Amino acid sequence: MNYKYYFFDFDYTLVNSEQGIVGCFLKTLAEYNIPAKPWDEIKLTIGMPMLDAITQVSGLTDPLEKQQFLLTYKKYANELMTPNTHFFPDTITTLNKLKEAGCTVAIISTKTRHRIEDKFQQDGCSHLIDFIIGSEDTTASKPDPQGINMALERTGAPHSDVLYVGDSLYDAGAAQNAGVDFTAVLTGNTPKEVFKSYPTVQIMNKLSDLK
Repeated sequence: MNYKYYFFDFDYTLVNSEQGIVGCFLKTLAEYNIPAKPWDEIKLTIGMPMLDAITQVSGLTDPLEKQQFLLTYKKYANELMTPNTHFFPDTITTLNKLKEAGCTVAIISTKTRHRIEDKFQQDGCSHLIDFIIGSEDTTASKPDPQGINMALERTGAPHSDVLYVGDSLYDAGAAQNAGVDFTAVLTGNTPKEVFKSYPTVQIMNKLSDLK
């Protein structure tokens, strides 16, 4: 199948942002005097809707307390996130190949759009992305298909011409709910066998395995 539109998740799909995300959580937990969870537990929340991740990491359930926690997290993210986010070794090469082939390339993520833009600008490769839909652009998080549907509407792309690439079941669910094909990449926390419960075009070990 040849696709003309490639939509990607960001964290653990195009980049390893674990150090930045876990670091922000640990600093925020310390500021609120909440006992820290182990690093390996916190990283499992990467890709989750942010307020759900906050509950899992902090134990907070009150919406106002979670929003306050998020504001503090964002304060640390301004300092830590972009410097501690790194493209996987084959990300830029893969995106280059897609652009050279005339494909439209976009990112649909639960991360804030400006953080993603910062990373591409920092590394001088903003030209590889046609547009980004981040958390501030949507009112519902994956697996809700809203972000993918927005991209479909923006591009006018037929569903059959679109491939969504991600590393989590949130991504797989969003693609399924939007009615577009999905390819999983195993650079995140989700094991290969877990993806088998979802329709997938391909399950890749790394991004450059993209057919």
